[in-house]
Amino acid sequence: MQQRHTLAELGRVHLMGIGGVGVSAVARLMLAQGVAVTGSDAKDLPVLDELRALGARIHVGYCAEELPEADTVVVSSVIKAGNPEYDAARDRGMRILHRSEGLAATMDGHHVVAVCGTHGKTTTTSLIAVMLREAGVSPSFAIGANVAGLGVNAEHGSGRIFVAEADESDASFLNYRPDTIVVTNIEADHLDHYGTDAAVHESFHQFASLLPDGGLLIACADDPGALALARRLRAERPLVRVQTYGFSDAADRRLSNSAPEAGRFACDLDWGSGESRRLSLAAPGDHNLLNAAAAFAVGLDCGLDPDLAIDGLAAFTGAARRFEFRGQAHGVTVYDDYAHHPTEVLAALRAGRAVAGEHGKVHVVFQPHLYSRTREFWAEFADALSLADTALVLAIYAAREQPLPGIQASLIAEALNTAGGLADRDDVAARIAEVARSGDVVMTIGAGDVTELGSVIVSMLESGA
Repeated sequence: MQQRHTLAELGRVHLMGIGGVGVSAVARLMLAQGVAVTGSDAKDLPVLDELRALGARIHVGYCAEELPEADTVVVSSVIKAGNPEYDAARDRGMRILHRSEGLAATMDGHHVVAVCGTHGKTTTTSLIAVMLREAGVSPSFAIGANVAGLGVNAEHGSGRIFVAEADESDASFLNYRPDTIVVTNIEADHLDHYGTDAAVHESFHQFASLLPDGGLLIACADDPGALALARRLRAERPLVRVQTYGFSDAADRRLSNSAPEAGRFACDLDWGSGESRRLSLAAPGDHNLLNAAAAFAVGLDCGLDPDLAIDGLAAFTGAARRFEFRGQAHGVTVYDDYAHHPTEVLAALRAGRAVAGEHGKVHVVFQPHLYSRTREFWAEFADALSLADTALVLAIYAAREQPLPGIQASLIAEALNTAGGLADRDDVAARIAEVARSGDVVMTIGAGDVTELGSVIVSMLESGA
């Protein structure tokens, strides 16, 4: 954990990787608070024009000669030594901060609600922001995806509440100073950074320990990792408030009787005061009802009337790449999901099953993300994908990694207990069109460029090819 800075201390800020969802959020928040912002990115993305319209000066490509005069440089996680612009900033002795440190500076003076967890943090953060905005609270927020109900991934609101998605992948969430923490779940992931499952859990404990006396931890009672953290914090920090939510009988905010309902997904929500409401969401699946229960707990703590909170959650239409509707043709509906951990894949496919109903089938195109994650979880991915009627597995999306000996997508494909197997990217749309029928659900799943195939599949279905 490094020294925290205020925006005033940062002066003029240059953001490298400004087109990424995380750094662009920081840029939006800084611009809204009057910071002089410049930026650079490897690609000329549409978001760059949006930021330019807000006042940022941005150039495309990383070049030492293009590095402007600035007091502080903020970098994304992918910007490292060897990048000519980064190296030039270091050689000039400029202050260089990680994206999370820049975001922390924009939170100063707010009541910070930080949402963390191995899965579900983007959706839960989005639900909270939509709920608060619908209730007229005008929150500030920073989210790891664009949200249809919000229009952007970040905004500086006029209210006192700041809602932030807190990324645990590299422990950078330890740079924040939250007043409220939501923990959706804790599982082994990002072992390329942490090394062991125990280190992952300890990182979340360190984060929860940042809560001040009187702060609030909201944890999912259905998840063993989150529940263990809640119990540990209750024992260690009696002055920190701890609330749990879930379908578990032991939860403080309890969900029950979940079912599809009039094209939506609903459950009863009892928050332990003798009151209950029927919670209804457009987003499918019990996992999203759990996310909404966490958001509801935040709303009550922020002083919202329960009915206003329920109505605000009902207005949520989803976040980008979280069971996102991509199109429909001849009765076949296509969705895209960012799931890249076995638990997330299983939750996404269960949601797909719920949408398909008793008679529809579910067909998935899955792209494994990272060699290291495939090495750790190939068998679990195969088990999760076997819930689908057809599972086509693409080559591993390497992202930041180099190949590992013996680690290939075929490990997953050969362990499937369903129809499908290894697939070539150029053939996958045609293979899906061959098997999909009216009433079926098709899903593209993964954190890489598999998202581009959704529209291709819809076009193939439309053509009848």
